[in-house]
Amino acid sequence: MDHLIEEIRKFRDERNWGPYHHAKDLALSITLEASELLENFQWKESQEAVDENLENIKEELADVMIYSLQLADKLDLDVEQIIRDKMKKNAVKYPVKQD
Repeated sequence: MDHLIEEIRKFRDERNWGPYHHAKDLALSITLEASELLENFQWKESQEAVDENLENIKEELADVMIYSLQLADKLDLDVEQIIRDKMKKNAVKYPVKQD
């Protein structure tokens, strides 16, 4: 994960975009890119959307993930740890039902 974040930083820094990547703007960009991802599914069944738009879905999902990683990096968060922490909370909130 660290290597990927470093690649994203390098790409950003080579273009001098860093000064514009404030936490608020990165969060807004995540939402905008997520909306573009969702647009692929509008008015379609799930599988139909995937069949017709898989390449664009991959690109928009990558954009969401890139901005998410940049926001985590900006806030000095350990992505793997925050995901593990959230999964633990989810396990308590949504326990496995025993039949």
